[in-house]
Amino acid sequence: MKRTREEVDATLQIAKLNAAELLPVVHCLGFGPGAGAAAGDFCLLELEPALCQQLEAGHSLVIRGDKHEQAVLCSKDKTYDLKIADTSNMLLFIPGCKTPDQLKMEETHCNVIHTEIFGFSNNYWELRRCRPKLKKLKKLLMENTYEGPDSQKEKDSNHSKYTTEDLLDQIQASEEEIMAQLQVLNACEIEGYWRILEFDYEMKLLNHVTQLVDSESWSFDKVPLNTCLQELGPLEPEEMIEHCLKCYGTKYIEEGEVYFALSADKICRVTAQMLLQNAVKFNLAEFQEVWQQSVPEGMVTRLDQLKGLALVDRHSRPEIIFLLKVDDLPEDNQERFNSLFSLREKWTEEDIAPYIQDLCGEKQTVGALLTKYSRSSIQNGVKVYNSRRPIS
Repeated sequence: MKRTREEVDATLQIAKLNAAELLPVVHCLGFGPGAGAAAGDFCLLELEPALCQQLEAGHSLVIRGDKHEQAVLCSKDKTYDLKIADTSNMLLFIPGCKTPDQLKMEETHCNVIHTEIFGFSNNYWELRRCRPKLKKLKKLLMENTYEGPDSQKEKDSNHSKYTTEDLLDQIQASEEEIMAQLQVLNACEIEGYWRILEFDYEMKLLNHVTQLVDSESWSFDKVPLNTCLQELGPLEPEEMIEHCLKCYGTKYIEEGEVYFALSADKICRVTAQMLLQNAVKFNLAEFQEVWQQSVPEGMVTRLDQLKGLALVDRHSRPEIIFLLKVDDLPEDNQERFNSLFSLREKWTEEDIAPYIQDLCGEKQTVGALLTKYSRSSIQNGVKVYNSRRPIS
């Protein structure tokens, strides 16, 4: 049965509504025979305008996650948590339904439009921007590190390797976030597969480069790529030499020649890692002396180069330093704080900041995280932070 205009006007009178104050066009909604069955076949997704524009431009949004993981939705450059939001108002699926603004712009001869409801829902998916879940990326690549072209491991085809597509399938992050993290990890694409260099092999490559710089009396700010490849090519693959220069330097072109400006901070930092990974704890004064002697001549070591890599204990006698890498800590906020407070009961903001900085979301500060997950107190005139909950 379809309503007539007279029936619509009668309904308006009963509802005590003035037809003159409404648009002349009336939508009469009715459930079709398949509406109930269709309700479970569709999901509603609420998108921010920027994501809508991406879809309208032909880009894709991808849902990622294994069976045991909470699903996330990824655009080309961002990651979002998917959460179901219930609503007390029934949401109707109406194909071709016109909004009031659209009706105002159109001239229609028929002022009663009969529209069939295709389906309905009492909830929808909403998106919340979240940090990409990148810890798994390093875990996968560390299964099979690259030790050089002549290693026995490279001759054995049983070891796992991952292409970009493999990583996109398994990592809960957008493509841009994954590619950025691959750079952070100093990963290298070898024969189509992403690999992390075995630490000893990476140090071997770096030593080749720094020794060549020293023997040629070059400035660390001006290391010529072509000469490096010519001199070191007989020792290691050229692509590995160039990869090492990219990891520890900045590429630039001058008068048609490609040069790299090597970063003293990065070289000092990785040298410290090499020294610390072989010792549980290191006397701080002795470490600083050995560290300075181990870096190339002309580079100056500073403890602030080790933020997020090593931790100094000023309360022990003698003072000590030990390896504590931020990327070895849990990815979840609460688990991260639990781990840190189980290691040390009280932290200054200066000490803890490098280990929680990566947990900060958009417009979130280290101070806000500390307020949420810790308690502050004053100890010997210095503000320190301890856990809000007992740590077992």
